[in-house]
Order: sequence, then C-alpha cells, then structure tokens
Amino acid sequence: MNILIIIITFFSMEALTWVIHRYVMHGFLWSLHKDHHDKSNDSKVERNDYFFIIFAIPAIVMMYYGKTHGFNGWFYIGLGVTLYGMAYFFVHDIFIHQRIPFLRNTQNPYLLALRRAHKQHHKHLGKEEGECFGFLWVPYKYFKMYFKKA
Repeated sequence: MNILIIIITFFSMEALTWVIHRYVMHGFLWSLHKDHHDKSNDSKVERNDYFFIIFAIPAIVMMYYGKTHGFNGWFYIGLGVTLYGMAYFFVHDIFIHQRIPFLRNTQNPYLLALRRAHKQHHKHLGKEEGECFGFLWVPYKYFKMYFKKA
C-alpha cells in the first residue's frame, strides 16, 4: 500500500507542478522565476532556485509528521513528493539546462521531446505567455517529432 501511495503522489505531482508553474511561478511569484527565463542573473544560482526550498518544506514536514506518527500515509506522500523533486532536479537542472553536463548528446526520443518542450516554454520571456508548463509530460506534437526519427 505504501508503494502505491508513493507512486500516486509522484504522478499527481505532475498535475500539481503544471498548476503551480502556470499560476504561481508565472503568477504572483514571477519575481523569483523571472531570472530563469531572461537569464538576467549572471550567478550560477538563480532566484528561481528558491523554489527548491519552497517545495521541499512541505515534503519534509509531511515526512516528519508521518514518521512521528508510526510511518503513516503522510510519510509516504512526503516521500513521493521528495522523489518527484529529485526527478525534477535531475531532468530540469541537469539534463535540460545542463548545470552539470550529462546526457548532452542523447538520442532517446522521449528525452529529446522533453527537452524540446521545455525549450519551447523558454521561448516566451514574459509571465503571461507560455506553453508546456508540465515537466515529465510532453505534448504529443513533440513526441511525434522525435519518434518518427527513431
């Protein structure tokens, strides 16, 4: 049962990420997200990186609460959120933005479609414009681009 909670939480985070990205990061917290789009910050650390802390806090609280109450469901929900956060860091920061060079020359159609969708998102510099607010879910048109080549 706990594994199921982790899996459901992990995949539910994709929908939550879309909503948060579209309406929070491109909404009232645009001031933290803006430098990720316009590269106005020369530092290796962006204001956008505060979102790691902002999103980690609820996961830590849920895991702590769940642990102190006999490893109940809250612990596993927090664990699912944490695993999604780790996946987000790996895919978004390492693979897509190459903060650590890794898989730069991949030919995997899914990874190429994922990178392309995110690059399309970054073509828009303003907070009101945009597309592809999701993370692991890639619109079908990008899958078609790369799976035809494979």
